[in-house]
Amino acid sequence: MHNKLSKIFLLLAMAAGVAFADPIPAEALTQGGLQMRDNQLRDIGLVMRGGRGGFVDIGYTFTPSSEQLQLRSKYGVHNGYAFRHHYGIFGSWVLDTNAHLGFLTWFDRAGWDSQDFFTFPYYGEPAHISSVLTWGFSYTNTTHDVTAALGLQHQNLEAASRRFYPTESDSLLFYWAHARYKALNFQGSFYRNTFQTLRVSLDLESRELYGGVGSGFKTYLPNVSATIYRRKSGDDNDNFMRVNWEQNIYDQILYADVSYDFPDDGFHSFVLKYYPDPSRMVGFEASCLRRNQESGSKDLLWGGAITLPFFRFAYNSAFDYDNMFHAKGTFIVEFQFNIGSLDGQFFGRGATKPAPMETTRSQFDLKKFMKTQAERNSQNLPTVDSNGNKVIHAKGIRYEKSDATGNTEGGH
Repeated sequence: MHNKLSKIFLLLAMAAGVAFADPIPAEALTQGGLQMRDNQLRDIGLVMRGGRGGFVDIGYTFTPSSEQLQLRSKYGVHNGYAFRHHYGIFGSWVLDTNAHLGFLTWFDRAGWDSQDFFTFPYYGEPAHISSVLTWGFSYTNTTHDVTAALGLQHQNLEAASRRFYPTESDSLLFYWAHARYKALNFQGSFYRNTFQTLRVSLDLESRELYGGVGSGFKTYLPNVSATIYRRKSGDDNDNFMRVNWEQNIYDQILYADVSYDFPDDGFHSFVLKYYPDPSRMVGFEASCLRRNQESGSKDLLWGGAITLPFFRFAYNSAFDYDNMFHAKGTFIVEFQFNIGSLDGQFFGRGATKPAPMETTRSQFDLKKFMKTQAERNSQNLPTVDSNGNKVIHAKGIRYEKSDATGNTEGGH
C-alpha cells in the first residue's frame, strides 16, 4: 500500500510539474547568494533567541522530473533540476551558572544542474552552483538576558557556464554580527567596509520556552523586523528595506506573517501558518506572494506547504519562490529534519513551547522499604515461653462459652 501511494504521489508531482511549471530565470540564480546568506542569518537569529542549548537542521530538496524546474536563458529553455541542500548545527557549553559559550555552523548548496544528484554535483551545461558556509561563536548571559555572536560567511561559486551567466567572483568573504538584549535584536552582514544586510527586530511575543508566560495578552504581542538589503555594491538606488510583521492570532498555534518592501515595491507576501502544537514540529501554511511582474491580481502567486517531522511538501509557497530561484507552478518535496533542545526540552524552529513529553518516574526508597518489611515481620514472629515452646497469638478470633444456667460470655 505504501509503495502504491508513493508511486501515485510521484506521478501527480511529475504531471503537475510538467503541466503548470514555469522555467526559472537564469538571472535568479546569480542572485541566489544573497538569499542564502540572509536566510542563514535569519535562522541564526531564531536560534540566538535562546542563546543556549542546541539545534540541528538538515534538508534535501527533491524534484522527480527534469521538466519541473526548467531553466530559461537567452538560448532558450533547458531541462534540469533546481535544488537546495542545507544543514545547520548549533551547540553551547556552560561556562558557569549564568554564562554559555556556543558554536554554530550553517551550510547551503543551491543552484541548477542538468542532472539530479544526492552528494556530488554533475556540473553539466548550463549549470550554476554556489554554496555558502556560515560559522561563528556566541556568548549568552542568562542573568541579564544578553546574547552576542559573530563570525564569517564564505560564498563560493562552484560552477557557472560563462556563455549563460555574467562573470562572478568565485570566492567572497563576509563577516557578520548579532546582538540581543531581551526582546531587541541587531544583526548585520558586511563585505569589506560596506554592509550587505542590516536587520533590527523586536520579538515582543512572550514565549514559555524561554521563560515567558504561556497564555495571556503578552503572547499576542507582535514580532517585528526591518531589514535593509544592499543588492549591488556602490549603487544606493538599489537598496531597499523589507518589514516583516508576525502576529499570533489564536493560542500561539495560528499566525499571520506579512511583509512589505519599501520604498517602492509595497506588498511582498502574506503567510497564514497553523501549528497543531506550539512546539512547531508539524505545520501547515497558505501563502500569497506578489511577483512584481504584472499588475493586479494576476501578479499574485497563491500556494502553501505542509511540514512533517521528516518531510515538507510545498506548492507555489512564498518561501520556495524566494529561496528556489522564483520556482512557480511545481510541487517541491524536501526531506528535512530540524529540532532544538533547551534544558532537556525539544522543539521545532521558532517554537513558543517545548514538545509535550510526559514521563512517569517511580522512585524506590530502600530504607523505607526495609523498615516497613521489618515492622511486618516483627508482628508475625511467634513468641517463646520459658520452656522454649512457641506461643502463637491469634487475633480477630471470637469464642463463646456457656455456663450451667445457659448464660454465655464472650471472649477473644
